[in-house]
Amino acid sequence: MAEHKHGTMDIKVQEKTYADFISFTTRFGIFLVVLALFLAVFAT
Repeated sequence: MAEHKHGTMDIKVQEKTYADFISFTTRFGIFLVVLALFLAVFAT
């Protein structure tokens, strides 16, 4: 097996995926809060 040296792996793709996931989760959460407020005000 090849020897692994800590900190040498390129993780740019994983970092971008994680950042996109956090961004999506945050936006979706905000959308759900806005939707809940909208329904609380206008639902009959």
